[in-house]
Amino acid sequence: MWRSTRLARLGAAFFALAALHSPALAQAQQHPWLVPELQQQAKAEGALTVYGSMNEGEALPLWKLFEDESGIKVSYVRGSDTQIMARVAIEERARQRSWDIALTTIVSQMPAAFLAPFDPPQGAGLMPQARDPDRRWYGVYANYNAPAYNTKFVQKADLPKSYEDFAAHKEWRGKIAIDGTDKEWLAALFAAYGEERGRALVKTIVDTLDPVIADGHLALARSVGSGEFGVALNNFLPLTLNVKMSGAPTDYWLLDPVTLIFGSVGVNVLAPHPNAAKLAANFALSAEAETFMTRKGRLPTRPDVATNPPELAGQLKAMKIAPIVLDVAGQRKWQKTFNELFHRS
Repeated sequence: MWRSTRLARLGAAFFALAALHSPALAQAQQHPWLVPELQQQAKAEGALTVYGSMNEGEALPLWKLFEDESGIKVSYVRGSDTQIMARVAIEERARQRSWDIALTTIVSQMPAAFLAPFDPPQGAGLMPQARDPDRRWYGVYANYNAPAYNTKFVQKADLPKSYEDFAAHKEWRGKIAIDGTDKEWLAALFAAYGEERGRALVKTIVDTLDPVIADGHLALARSVGSGEFGVALNNFLPLTLNVKMSGAPTDYWLLDPVTLIFGSVGVNVLAPHPNAAKLAANFALSAEAETFMTRKGRLPTRPDVATNPPELAGQLKAMKIAPIVLDVAGQRKWQKTFNELFHRS
């Protein structure tokens, strides 16, 4: 035992000494996502283009971290999920080599032919649901779905205890909203209640409260925070947290089932900088990056990263979590059902 301990200490001393004479080794020890050989190949490519839906206030500081440690210049192109999907589809048909990675909630919905399979070392640290079995996408942040409210409009004691309770609040008619693309939330609701009961439940809510259809989850979170809407029937919880952290009078509450979708990273099969893309994806999945993102309310997909606020992890454990990943046919089916129930033309 003494000999093993002595050898371990000698080994640690050796690597510490080696790190003093090898900046690359020292950097890799401090930033485990920074694979030295891949970094060399990525630096030779010299650049990286990221398509993402994360707002610039969050995304630009995140990618500045990557730039500073990797030495690779990042161009960040922001758009809504709908805009990004349309853009990558057009560029793929034209065989344009425009983007390297995409980081948004619709990456898992992209056709398999758009995304290159890859095996980021940091992917091993994710919750199992955040890893695509086909290795084409990996969850960077967890978009738990939850209703939200303006704390000046609704008292916490008056919040519905279940989705059935929403219809009792006729005074909310015209002051409640939902994003027009929340098909995963609807699929989870039907799975929990059964199709017949789920359809009747949503129809009652729509007929009673006439929810406004919002365009964009961040816009919806901000509208609830500003008081334009008193309640969001559903929204992405990290965005509610983000607006709350800015000082707006808004908060969330959890109802079963809690739909879970992921903001995921994928590598373009036509990436102009394929090694930079793999290095960037590995960075986005690291504890360093996920911890940084929690400062703005993003929720981690790594069990070794704490939620912000810390008590949220325990609250989520008490709920029925419903991970939803829809293929192309599923997207069409559930969007059509959503449009029918919410009277969208």
